Order: sequence, then C-alpha cells, then structure tokens
Amino acid sequence: MWNWFFRQTFTIHLSDGRNEPMRHKSGENFNEMSLPSVAIVILNWNGKKHLEKFLSSVVASSYPNKEVIVADNASTDDSIDFLKCHYPQVRIIQNEANEGFAKGYNEALRQIESDYYVLLNSDVEVCIGWIESVISLMESDKTIAACQPKILSYDQRDSFEYAGACGGWIDRFGYPFSRGRVFDVCEKDFGQYDKAEQCFWGSGAALFVRSDIYHELGGLDEYFFAHQEEIDLCWRMQRAGYKIFVQPLSVVYHVGGGTLPRGDHKKVYLNFRNNHIMLAKNLPFFSACWKIPFRFFLDMIAAYKGLLFGNFSYWLAIAKAHFAFFRWLIFTKKRKSVFPRRKVEMGGWYNGLLIWDYFVQKRRTFREIVGNK
Repeated sequence: MWNWFFRQTFTIHLSDGRNEPMRHKSGENFNEMSLPSVAIVILNWNGKKHLEKFLSSVVASSYPNKEVIVADNASTDDSIDFLKCHYPQVRIIQNEANEGFAKGYNEALRQIESDYYVLLNSDVEVCIGWIESVISLMESDKTIAACQPKILSYDQRDSFEYAGACGGWIDRFGYPFSRGRVFDVCEKDFGQYDKAEQCFWGSGAALFVRSDIYHELGGLDEYFFAHQEEIDLCWRMQRAGYKIFVQPLSVVYHVGGGTLPRGDHKKVYLNFRNNHIMLAKNLPFFSACWKIPFRFFLDMIAAYKGLLFGNFSYWLAIAKAHFAFFRWLIFTKKRKSVFPRRKVEMGGWYNGLLIWDYFVQKRRTFREIVGNK
C-alpha cells in the first residue's frame, strides 16, 4: 500500500517538475486516514510579511493527512488578525511571550497530537511533493528520527541556502557545516548531493521529526533560546540510537536571516555559547575535557582577528559567550541521560578540523573537504 501510494505520488509530482513552487492539485483521491498524520508547525514572531508571501504554498501542500499550525511567539504586529481573516483553516497557538525558537516550539508542540511534526520557518516556500518524499523515507526506516529536505536559496534559486543546505555535518571539534555550504560559501546546486543519506543534523528551517521521539528526548533545549538547538537535538537523537537523514527529493526555498542576520552581535554570542554547551552535553566526558579548552583557544584566535580588523563587537560577543558558558556549567548544567536502544553509527561526522581545511588549505566546498559523499 505504502510503496504503491508513493510511487504514484512521485510519478505525478516529478512529471510536473519538483523544483517548482507548490500548486494545488485537484482530483487526487487518497485515503487520508491510512497515512501518518503530519503537523506543519510554523513559529511566528512579527512575521506577517513572510506569512503573506509563503503560507499559501504550505496550505496548498498535496499531502492529505496534514494540519497547518502557526505558533505565534507573542507578535506585536497584526499577524494574528491576518491569519484569522485570510487563513481561517490554519490553527493558531498563541504563546504568552517570545521566549525564543526552542521554548516557542516546545510550548506549541505539547499541544499538538500528530505522528510527525514539521518545524518550518515562516520564510520558506515549499515545492511539489515536499512532504510525501520525506514521509515515505521515514516510514521505510523506523530508526530515522528526523529528516530535512534540500534547502535552496529563495533569492538565488540555483544555490544552496546557508541554513542546512543538503544535510548537516559536524567536525570533531563541533564546527557545523553542510553538504553544499561550508562557513559562508554556498555552492550552486548541480544535483551533486541528490542522494538521500544519513547526516549529523537537520536544519531547523525545515525539519521533520517523529513526535514520540521528540517528546521522549525532551524536545529542544530551551536554554539555547535560538541557534544550534536543532543540532543538539539531532545529536541526542543519535546518542539514543536513531538516525538523521536528508531527502533531496523534497525541495524548499528559504529566505534566511529573517530574525537575526549573519554577523549580528547576538547571533554570534548565541552561536558560540550554544556550541560549547552542546559539546559539554553530548561529548564523552574525557573528550569534552580537552576539546572544549582547545575550542576556546581557537575561538580567541578568531576573536582577536576580528579585533585586529576593528570588529570590537565580534570580539565582545565571543568573550561574553565564554563567560556565559562557564555560568551555565556552574549553575545550570543539565547533561541529559540518554541510553542507546541500539547501536547506530553516527552519520555526518568529520574527523578532521574544518577551520584548518578551510582557512589554511583553502578548501571551500564540501567535497573538497570530506570527499565524494
């Protein structure tokens, strides 16, 4: 039944061109109740302009057994009035305050019953078959806990987008990168990463997760507020014996930088602070004892380089992140106990040092660094 359904669906969708924006298709006769339920949850904060532009493509998604939900983080614009007027079919969950990406999603998802959640940014345009191909993959392997689509740039539609590209990886010292994006270099998409495969983390811009596993592992770490909380969640999922995948048959276009643009002082602070917290939570104890101090050393090289070029705010953000990490370590530390059910080799783990490859050896693309993956 499942294989037949998805073969038929893919034949319909791919013949229309899977890299085109979603258009509603009438006359499809699916048995909704035989399919897993999917809740598409968009976290919104003062994002009316994005809802106006992109929500229609999400609502028109062809997957039958879906619900579209907007979780509003106490917006002060007229997002709620816009939704009530133009999208009465969309469920609205109103959080009492804007407490960030992590807590905003946790609060909303506690109120939603569904087999799968899709954490979807408001500035994402979805494409034909974007749900079907991911759910087909995840249903074929129950050990896949999370999966992301291929994420292309909305403004440069032939290029990968910064936030996840075609599946997240991480090096041995905690530097994240992606198939198609290394630091600020985003590759053009020539189909070079069009194979569904295991990765280390999926992007929070468009992330499919099994709801039971999400709640079992405590969801996103609310202390993170925003940035790298999805990497931490995916790491914990793998420590629990599950896999993370990317499915390039599913394509979305992401604007990116809607809340905090790259280089913003607060974004730098959160990225450095959260990255160290993530390492402390998930690395084996003895690995953490030497890798985190080494990371501090590398961070300070980057900070003083910024200072040398007159970027005092960058230096200050990293220094504040280090102090905040120690504050967390002393007063707040929570190392979640996760006991593996089965042995699963972590995907997307690079044993090298990314900054050496990138800055010293001048390797700029994923395949130049990792090889033919």
